[in-house]
Amino acid sequence: MEKLGMNEIREKFLSFFESKGHLRLPSFSLVPKNDKSLLLINSGMAPLKPYFTGKETPPSRRVTTCQRCIRTPDIERVGKTARHATFFEMLGNFSFGDYFKKEAIPWAWEFVTEVLKLPVDRLWVTIYEEDDEAFEIWNKIVGLPPERIVRMGKEDNFWEIGTGPCGPCSEIYFDRGEEKGCGKPDCGIGCDDCDRYVEFWNLVFTQFNKDEQGNYHRLPNPNIDTGMGLERIAAIMQGVDTIFDVDVIKGIRDFISDLAEVEYGKDADKDVSIRVITDHIRGITFMISDGILPSNEGRGYVLRRLLRRAARHGKLLGLNDAFLYKVVDSVVENYGGAYPEIIERKDYIKRIIKLEEERFKETVDQGLAILQDYINELKAQGKTVLEGAKAFKLYDTYGFPLDLTKEILQESGITIDEEGYKEELEKQRIRARSSRKEDNSLWEQDIYSTLGDISTKFVGYEVYESEAKVLAIVKDNEVVEQAEAGDDVSIILDVTPFYAESGGQVGDSGVIEGEDTLIKVNDCKKVGDKFIHIGTVERGLISVGDKVVAKIDVLKRKGAARNHTATHLLHKALKEVLGDHVNQSGSLVAYDRLRF
Repeated sequence: MEKLGMNEIREKFLSFFESKGHLRLPSFSLVPKNDKSLLLINSGMAPLKPYFTGKETPPSRRVTTCQRCIRTPDIERVGKTARHATFFEMLGNFSFGDYFKKEAIPWAWEFVTEVLKLPVDRLWVTIYEEDDEAFEIWNKIVGLPPERIVRMGKEDNFWEIGTGPCGPCSEIYFDRGEEKGCGKPDCGIGCDDCDRYVEFWNLVFTQFNKDEQGNYHRLPNPNIDTGMGLERIAAIMQGVDTIFDVDVIKGIRDFISDLAEVEYGKDADKDVSIRVITDHIRGITFMISDGILPSNEGRGYVLRRLLRRAARHGKLLGLNDAFLYKVVDSVVENYGGAYPEIIERKDYIKRIIKLEEERFKETVDQGLAILQDYINELKAQGKTVLEGAKAFKLYDTYGFPLDLTKEILQESGITIDEEGYKEELEKQRIRARSSRKEDNSLWEQDIYSTLGDISTKFVGYEVYESEAKVLAIVKDNEVVEQAEAGDDVSIILDVTPFYAESGGQVGDSGVIEGEDTLIKVNDCKKVGDKFIHIGTVERGLISVGDKVVAKIDVLKRKGAARNHTATHLLHKALKEVLGDHVNQSGSLVAYDRLRF
């Protein structure tokens, strides 16, 4: 069996299915498109769902991909087991009503035995217990002996999620050898006590539609959806026990060991920390590359959890200063050939990670000390549950995601009162909503007074657009380092052509553009020497320090200027007709109207 690297296996798989008439598609973004049921892409078929459901027409009826995926339900087990990971790549070949079992099964066998050259006598398959068609293909066409075809129940070999398209599946297993077994006489496929038999490829035959009454109806055009974990098949090909020993991942693992000056394999606890960081930094890099930013909600919260969990494990290795951003270099070195976009975005990715690390570092030491006090106090009292209010304080004041607090407590046999935590979280949300309704002037004083001596140079009388640098960003009444598409923001630039609201004349509108960024500016106000550009991020990301181009809406500016002149003329005319006692008392000058 030839020892193939991850990059070689990926290319061999995609090329093989191209030779079978499949269209090779690049990995989709980790951010689902028009799918509110998912926070992040978690399987090879997830971004292809519109093609399977018929909502969109696929570019080809045969497609092959290597899809980047994120899964976090077992995040606390990452680093502690040989196979758990939050980031992984899924190889897949798909048919949208084109070919079916008679092609999919022989092709899978051809790839594993003729391309990968896995030894036939170490391969096993499972099928759904009622799928006689799959049995006949494996036995009669492929030539696999009946004793190597294991029939399994619905729980193991039938894929369905509620109602809709579903069907049986067939899985291919590799036997790692008797020495990897548990020694029990009944050890075999599905054994929970050992890792002798490793499932590495799942072929799903979507041939039924399940209705709300639980009845199964045959689909006129059945589909094929297969998934093979790249890291898992690479571990098999390279004869290693864990995914962290696979060539590409090992490169990152060794980089972290060198950075921490800790030899891998000498200390079990330190090995766990090295594996956690090795796994998380891969997902972190690709999430930021795909436009996700750390936050306290949704995808951004998943990213923040990964960042802060990795940072905490860095501290356990003695890495007390920001270090994760440095590991991005190793991720790019090992994955950049397959995903060149991370080469282009490397500096940006490192900057976002470093900002988040430094933000967390400001509070993590104090938070860890307080958490240890809580643990000591509970142990002294003989208690095993931490109050929800205390867990929330760690989150709200010290930036500890709940799962990180739970993980640290778990090491001491302590749990959290999660209901109490949720109550505190809801109280905080109510306070935040109330705060946002406060008077604008108070908001301005509170927020912009924290920004120090930064100021904006106004050039709007000379030019209608200018290059500028982002000095500060305010979002949701908080000063932030970056914002993403959909966020309502207030942005301060070092130079601006935007006229700020003054003397009754409304502020300019227009756009702020970056390389991959567009902010629609609806208004501009002035606080001290700071020009506040108020608008919405329409596309991409905006970060402090970014180089941008600020452009005003020229037609609206000229319209406002005309009405401004008209206001002065009207004032003068009224004085001449009615007398000098006529005074201007509040006016509005907009591009399309004026009020005097």
